[in-house]
Amino acid sequence: MSISYILAKLFAPIVAKRTYKASSNASEVQSALLKQLLEKAKHTKFGKAHHFSQIETYEDYKKRVPVRDYEDLKHYIEEVVDGKPDILWKGKPAYFAKTSGTTSGNKYIPLTKDAVPTHMNAVRNALLLYVNETKQADFLKGKMIFLQGSPELEEKHGIKFGRLSGIAAHYIPKYLQKNRLPTWETNCIDDWEKKVDAIIEETLKEDMTLIGGIPSWVQMYFEGIVKKTGKKVGEVFPNFKLLVFGGVNFEPYKNKFDDLIGRKVDTLELYPASEGFIAYQDKQKETGMLLLVDNGIFYEFIPVDEFYKENPTRLSIAEVQLNQNYVIILSTNAGLWAYNIGDTVSFTSLKPPRIVVTGRIKHFISAFGEHVIGKEVEEAMNLCTKGTEIQVTEFTVVPQVNPSSGLPYHEWLIEFEKEPDNLDEFANRIDEEMQRQNSYYLDLIQGNILTTLKISAIEKGGFKNYMKSIGKLGGQNKVPRLSNDRKIADAMLAKSPK
Repeated sequence: MSISYILAKLFAPIVAKRTYKASSNASEVQSALLKQLLEKAKHTKFGKAHHFSQIETYEDYKKRVPVRDYEDLKHYIEEVVDGKPDILWKGKPAYFAKTSGTTSGNKYIPLTKDAVPTHMNAVRNALLLYVNETKQADFLKGKMIFLQGSPELEEKHGIKFGRLSGIAAHYIPKYLQKNRLPTWETNCIDDWEKKVDAIIEETLKEDMTLIGGIPSWVQMYFEGIVKKTGKKVGEVFPNFKLLVFGGVNFEPYKNKFDDLIGRKVDTLELYPASEGFIAYQDKQKETGMLLLVDNGIFYEFIPVDEFYKENPTRLSIAEVQLNQNYVIILSTNAGLWAYNIGDTVSFTSLKPPRIVVTGRIKHFISAFGEHVIGKEVEEAMNLCTKGTEIQVTEFTVVPQVNPSSGLPYHEWLIEFEKEPDNLDEFANRIDEEMQRQNSYYLDLIQGNILTTLKISAIEKGGFKNYMKSIGKLGGQNKVPRLSNDRKIADAMLAKSPK
């Protein structure tokens, strides 16, 4: 019997008791945490500028520290990237998590020595709470894999940086190392298609019991196994017990996964972000993920319909209500203060606090983890039509997760006033521009997870007729530039395909 199995059985009830104790006192725990964060950072450049030493209450905090996004904090972060200490948090960060930016290329999110353990502990605790609830720990007897980015890191001014998943690969506990796949060499392969092929070869004859990763990545792995063996994943791995996922909405993938696996397995949803590990699923039959109130993050919540007001309402965990959409705001032990990560959430439970991710405060596509935003698609369209005779009346972009053949792709529904002579050539130009702007999209294309975008030309008047059909023609109503599902596309293509 493995040491990890024994430890899980021993510590699962202890961790569960501690976790639910904190959750049942969420308001008090959060208040105490805010004071701890302010105390640790009061001598930093940011802390001095915002008079942390004079803040005694949450109301004080709101007055002193405005809500910011990455662009607003960028001048501070650039100083940290340049190697300066004591800017946002005491000392220098241990790492930078490299992510795709919304307006200025890649973002560099600091991961301090205080923050790194909160990410690893959250994954561990999510698994232990699963064990505590289900009394099942057999997945720890076999092999486990988390499909992730390369663990190879770069370094600048003594600070290492890379993808969050790659950084996490350096912190797998020793007692899990012998159960962990793939090998380090395989994990470092840059080409995603080659990497998946290598992972399939390494795992095919192993007793795989836990498989995790972003759904689009896991799907490619599963499809490779089915193609190579002619068998369902659940048959190839008879002891496969638990599917762990996060990063994107799982619903578009569920039916496909059920088919690929061929039988039911338990699932465990995580809500990790480079800025902090926010929540994880703690109950198999409850809706929502448990908000981690004692994990180095102080949370605020802004009602979505107030977000763009000059002085929106900012609420603590004690003030939120069920089934209301909020923009989630983080203050963390990585030195991010009243930081807007762009996600919107809704509470399904208050005691303990559980949330579901309802989307982004701005329209986006992230069906595969690409985080494509409106500015990117608009700029791509503008650059590819500028200086040409092509005229575009309206367009919207949606994901095609399950095409009838070939790889998934982004579908651009475009109503032309004057169509290009060669639609495929025009699509390729836009795709190249999207790859230039968005590093995640580039990775997915180069890794053969996505194929290049496809254009569906909509008949003239198609967008107008659609907006009219849903009662949103005129006024302040606009066609969403991006959608993370196919509701608009399916409705339009059903009525007016060209």
